[in-house]
Amino acid sequence: MKIIIHKNKDRGTADHGWLKTKFSFSFADWYEASRMGFGNLRVINDDTIMPNSGFGMHPHNNMEIITIVTKGEVTHEDSMGNNKKVVAGEIQVMSAGSGVVHSEYNKSGEEILKLYQIWILPREENIKPSYGQKDFKKAQDVNDLTMLVSPDGEDDSLSINQDAYIYRGLFNEGKKTSYDLKNKNNGVYIFVVRGEVKIDEVILEEGDAAGINEVSTLDMGFVANTEILLFEV
Repeated sequence: MKIIIHKNKDRGTADHGWLKTKFSFSFADWYEASRMGFGNLRVINDDTIMPNSGFGMHPHNNMEIITIVTKGEVTHEDSMGNNKKVVAGEIQVMSAGSGVVHSEYNKSGEEILKLYQIWILPREENIKPSYGQKDFKKAQDVNDLTMLVSPDGEDDSLSINQDAYIYRGLFNEGKKTSYDLKNKNNGVYIFVVRGEVKIDEVILEEGDAAGINEVSTLDMGFVANTEILLFEV
């Protein structure tokens, strides 16, 4: 097993007033040569968006864009004709494909919006753009991993144009779990939303992450009540 540790304190940051964000990988004006992604996982941005603000209409192509809302509500509009609201507990996926223009906005006058924006490189370029959205609040079991995203919609997950999987896990202190990789050529990237997880002899805390390669089964123990995002890419 090979493991790379990314500590919370080493994440990139930006403060635009209306947007406060932390970057797990090089993004915008923050560049770190050793942080260009993990496999096909290119972006994990931890965004806090103030009331009555957001990302105006802007273009993307050939990228799988996943949004995980953790607080508040985002209003999504795009050139495919979608006008949707995505609330905390819901997941949004967009295959930008051959090209799409979209906006993501916090229209609340009072409540801040918190979300993770994730970009994954596509398996096939210039496909027809597509959009998906699902509420996972009732599907999330404690002390288990819930599949959010997959290549083919497995277990009622949202599908993307890449051989990649995203899970959310909620675990109580003292619990353990194992994850069996679906593809032996993939790696696993663990991001700690809150709490503490132990992998081998490494302890990851809130905002920390680890990229693991050359493993078929990953064992994890939880030192506190913990929420993680797990990416197989």
